[in-house]
Parts: sequence; C-alpha cells; structure tokens
Amino acid sequence: MFRNVLLLVLALAATRAQAQVPAHATGPAHATILPPATADTLRLTLPRAEQQFVRNNLAVLAQQYNVTVAQAQTVQARLLDNPSLYVEQDVLRRRIARPMVPEGTVGSEAIVTVQQLFSLAGRRKAAGLAAQQGAVVEQYNLQDLLRNLRYQLRTTFYDLYFKQRTLTAYATEITSLTRTVGLYQTQFEKGNIALKEVIRLRAFLFTLQSERQSLLNDVASDQTDLHVLLRDATGSQYVPVADLARTRNLTLAGHPEQALIDTALVQRTDLNARRAALQQQNLNLKLQQKLAVPDLAVGYTYDKAGSYINNYQALTLGMAVPVFNRNQGNIQAAKAQIANSQLLVDQQQLVVQSEVHQAYQLAARNDELFQNTDRDTAPFARLMVGIEQSYAKRILSLVEYLDFFESYKNNLTQLNTLRANRVRAFEQLNFAVGKPVFRAE
Repeated sequence: MFRNVLLLVLALAATRAQAQVPAHATGPAHATILPPATADTLRLTLPRAEQQFVRNNLAVLAQQYNVTVAQAQTVQARLLDNPSLYVEQDVLRRRIARPMVPEGTVGSEAIVTVQQLFSLAGRRKAAGLAAQQGAVVEQYNLQDLLRNLRYQLRTTFYDLYFKQRTLTAYATEITSLTRTVGLYQTQFEKGNIALKEVIRLRAFLFTLQSERQSLLNDVASDQTDLHVLLRDATGSQYVPVADLARTRNLTLAGHPEQALIDTALVQRTDLNARRAALQQQNLNLKLQQKLAVPDLAVGYTYDKAGSYINNYQALTLGMAVPVFNRNQGNIQAAKAQIANSQLLVDQQQLVVQSEVHQAYQLAARNDELFQNTDRDTAPFARLMVGIEQSYAKRILSLVEYLDFFESYKNNLTQLNTLRANRVRAFEQLNFAVGKPVFRAE
C-alpha cells in the first residue's frame, strides 16, 4: 500500500516539475510573465499609457481651462475703457422763449455729452503684465499637475506589472498544491495516510489562496487607478508590458546627488510656480502704485439752448484729486504679499532639496539590496522537485516539506516586491528632480 502512495506522489512531483521549471527558469532578461489574454484583457506599454493619459485625463483637461481663463484675463486687462455717451432731450419739445431771441429761432432743448476715461502712469500696461504673469503661474500649475499624475501613472503601472508576476507564481503554486491535496484526500479515504497530513495541506492551501486574494484586491485597486488616469470606462483589465532588463539596468552611476539637486532647483514646476507667483506680486505692487494716480476723463459737451448761448460746445476734463485716498492700503498689502511669497519660495527650495536627498538615499538603498540579492529562481524550482520526492519517501516531515514550500513562494514574491520597490524608488527620484532622469522603457 505504501509503495502505491509513493509512486503516486512521485508522479505528482514529476508533473509539478514540468509545470514549474519553465515558468521560473532563467531566460532572456526582458521576458515578461503575463496571464493568458482574454477578450477583456488589454496589454499596455508605458509609452502608450502616457500618451493616452496626456490626451484623455480629466484633471489635466480641467487645468488647461484654468490656463485659458488666465490668458483671457490678460486680454481683458489690456482693453481700453469704453467711452460714455450722455443725451438729454426735452420730451415735451417746447419752444424756448428767451428775451432778445426771435421766436422760432431755437427749438426744444437738447444736450449731448461724450466722455472717454484715460489711465495715466501706464496703469493699463501694468495691469496687463500682472494678468499675464498670472497666466504663467497657471501654466506652471498645469505642469506640476502633470508631474504628479504622471508619477502616479508610472508607479501604478510598475506596481501592477510586478504584482501580476507574483500572481503567476501563486497560480502555479496553488494549482500544484490543489492537485496534491486532492491526491492525498483520495489516499486518506482509502486509509493509506493520516488525516492530520490532509488537514495541514489544506490549511496551507487556504493560506496561499487567502494571500492570493489579498493580492488580487491590490491589483483591482491599481486597475481602478489606471482606468481613472487614462479615462477608460470599458472595464478592460490592463496587463502591463515592461522590459525587465531595462528595469534591472537602472543605476545611480553618473548622477551625483548634488547635480540632481541643482537640476531640481531649475526643473521643479511647483518651485517655479512659487517663483512666478512672487514675480506676479512684484508686478501687482507696481500696479497698485500706479493706481494711486487718478484717471483722466476727457469729454465733449454740446448744449443746444441751455447755456448762455445757443449751440454751446465745450471740452471737458475731469480727474479725482488724490487728497485722502492714494491707494495706501493696497500698496501696503502688496508689499506684505511680496514678503509672504518670498518666504514661500525659500521654503519650497528647502522642500525640493530635502525631497531629492531623501529620494536619492532611498534609491541607493533599494538598488544596493537589489544588486546584492540572488535573483536566479531556477534552482528553487529544481530544489522543490527534490523536496517533494524526499517528502514522498518520508525523508522529510510534513512540517519540513511545507517550510520549503513556503520558502520557495516567499522567494518569488519577495523578489518581485524588491523589484517593484526599486523601480518605485527611481520613479520617486524622477518625481523629486522634476525630470525623467531614470527611465526603464
């Protein structure tokens, strides 16, 4: 009887070896493990995802309208004031009876006044420059939104890619262990093995299935994020396609930390937005100072019969006398806003330097761990065949067998996690620098 059980387990081990070794054997470095393609599965490369993101993302499109609004306000700020027209007419159209004026010479009274307001001291130009700088701020805000969303897109893409590789490992393990449990259940029912072995195997299978379900939940969340970022309502399941060799070749060599900090101080769009806002406040101060100079109103008046002479015509000039209101409050407020904006620029510079430093150290640590890790999983696959044979021969106990089984699974999952963390660290460094210095596609 025991001989039959042994032969059955050896046959199972051979089947397992054929199923596993090709899946994890070392092949070309760029090989990608993908789930089978189905009708609702869409393979996606990162360049294609970025193109679709820029074209379709709703948040980006909405921010573009903010830029359009700011540009329209620039046009509005430079427009001349409209002239004003005043007309006064005697509605009864009575004849004017005036001494020394022959009857019938003058008809009913009518007055016409035209007036144009002129801004002095270059106020209109100053208003246009301030509004134009506001459009520059919105442009930088748009670029910073793109920087943030592109970082989210790229990290989600690679997270999903490595999680799907891990799911492939889980699928192989669960399929193999399910067959083992089925065969051992049959042997238990025949009275050939003890119930405790079947129960222990079932418990370990349940653990694998639970871990896989947790990973599937994470994958579903990443899928949702990608659909929102790409504005895709089709419900297709994305299968990221990446070049594993290029991710492995990411390196900090040739990129000293200080050089990246210097680049970030020039490239970071959030910092440039703060600088543009500071410049806008400087222009606003100039505008407020020019607003202290009153506008000049120039007009023409025609009075048909209401003045000391008939058909009276006159040139009018009007200006507010800046005795009490010289725009002092707005000028003082503008100076305070400049000081505030300058502090925000200084603070953001410190933030940029700190973020680049932290991201650089994180990438260095992850890369060092990755380079010092044995990434060849083929020996594990071959070892598992021998472990199953030893377990079938009772050389190993059930506890030892499951321990090796779990070690094999942990090696695959942790390796993919290490790869994902390393790529994420390089993407975070790109995000901190504000420029794609390190790319794996």
